[in-house]
Amino acid sequence: MPPANTKIRRIGLLHPGEMGASVGAAARQAGAKVSWASSGRSGESRRRAAQAGLEDSGSLEELSASSELILSVCPPDAATALAESVAATGYTGIYVDANAVSTGTARTVAAIIENAGARFVDGGIIGPPAHNPGSTRLYLSGAEAAAVVDAFQGSALQAIAMDTRPGAASALKMCYAAWTKGSAALLTGVRALALAEGVEEALLEEWAISQQGLDARSTAAARNNAFKAWRFAGEMREIAATFEASELPGGFHRAAADIYERLSAYKDCDPAPELPELMETILGIRA
Repeated sequence: MPPANTKIRRIGLLHPGEMGASVGAAARQAGAKVSWASSGRSGESRRRAAQAGLEDSGSLEELSASSELILSVCPPDAATALAESVAATGYTGIYVDANAVSTGTARTVAAIIENAGARFVDGGIIGPPAHNPGSTRLYLSGAEAAAVVDAFQGSALQAIAMDTRPGAASALKMCYAAWTKGSAALLTGVRALALAEGVEEALLEEWAISQQGLDARSTAAARNNAFKAWRFAGEMREIAATFEASELPGGFHRAAADIYERLSAYKDCDPAPELPELMETILGIRA
């Protein structure tokens, strides 16, 4: 545990995907030594880690032993299992779960971490990968949130402490993504429905009159998200669970998860396919 008022200098990152690597680079920009664990990771992860200037600790056990703070940035479906893996190493520092998870999942992760003797901070990232100042925010809630904010001072990532309630940062992330990614799934589904019913041309003509710009928005919603859809499906399920925990209907976002699931075969596809192919995939016309 670092002494009071001492800036965190040793950070472990799990795992350097597109977003995670940018967060690690931001921490390095703020003056920290940032490590990751390469064991079992892909060549693409190794490339991103090297590009971000991360040091390789090799194993999760070594990473835990050398880190004052561990930051988890992974697909939401993996957040709980990753926390369990870290807890099993005997880690006792600060653990930040910065994943797009429901408030319930955030509290489950908190219990895993705290029962193992470490300190939990809930996090939620809003914005694109943190390459440009002012573009990306890391919201934090928990007793150690201020220490995490300080670790990113002077970097491209703006870290913001909210309050000490467990799950507050995750709740904000769920509310934000419920609209941005949820509405993108709805627009994508509407285009597929219009195609299936043979009224796509008429719909686009009506949009041009009464909903100008929706044609381009719906195309962008499908093409810009196709390569990330495999991740968004899990996020939609977490959002649905957050709605239901507050006794609100979660069915809309479960349907959004289904739309994204149908595009999951395009994982990391660059460039994105054209819209007709994506629509055929959603409708099951294209295998």
